[in-house]
Amino acid sequence: MHQYLFFIGDFPIRMYGLFFSLGIFSGCIAGYYFLKKDGHGWHESLFDLGLTIAVAGIIGGRLWDVFFFDWDYYHNHLLEIPYVWQGGMAIQGGLIFAFAAAFIFFRGRKIPILPVADLLAPAIILGQSVGRMANFLNGDAFGHPTGSDFGLLYPHTTLAYATYGAQPLWPAEVWEGQGDILIFVLLLWFSSFRHARGTVFFLYIMLYSVLRFCLEWIRGDYGVLLWGLKSAQLTSIAAFILALGAFLYCRWKYSSEDDRQS
Repeated sequence: MHQYLFFIGDFPIRMYGLFFSLGIFSGCIAGYYFLKKDGHGWHESLFDLGLTIAVAGIIGGRLWDVFFFDWDYYHNHLLEIPYVWQGGMAIQGGLIFAFAAAFIFFRGRKIPILPVADLLAPAIILGQSVGRMANFLNGDAFGHPTGSDFGLLYPHTTLAYATYGAQPLWPAEVWEGQGDILIFVLLLWFSSFRHARGTVFFLYIMLYSVLRFCLEWIRGDYGVLLWGLKSAQLTSIAAFILALGAFLYCRWKYSSEDDRQS
């Protein structure tokens, strides 16, 4: 684990920022490949879309982290809210803002939303996996103590060490990155069969919600919010229910149409 790439004077260039950027680039490159292979010409708008959702995702991820996870700290350090290079990005907030920005972008360019969302879903989860490498290198999104010799030991410069000291912690961010890769594979497999438009995207939402809900039991960087559940678990439940309803609706509405995806 190496937090800093190099320093410019006293200003650190963090591995977090590098791998966070690589996550965005990875998702865009994969998305470009899937869209170009489909042959509708939508790939020509991909990098404009990538810039749009990257900005929206950074804003959403930061605000979500500040207000739902770390408000106890930031309400006394308001000037540090824009310091995204220090880490502290909530993927669920980033996705919500990015999806909203993508919806507006697609409507503005008259691009069909559900078919493109299906093609981009595997690219999105691939980018998320690379993003979790950023969390690991930065020592955030960590687990709570395992109570045994098993676990990750973080350097003294990380938030994980500041929170729990030299205790082995559950590798929550590592396991999420690995789980994201498995979801990526499942989405590609599902996409290889005939399916109603929208179902790949909503399946992605459901699978990630299940993964995130389960891993929150071992996350140790913030506490319970309501009913013994953490904020990310409550968000995951809501997202799963909405996505399940949308998945079933798409199956009912579009499965008999001639333009089903294959």
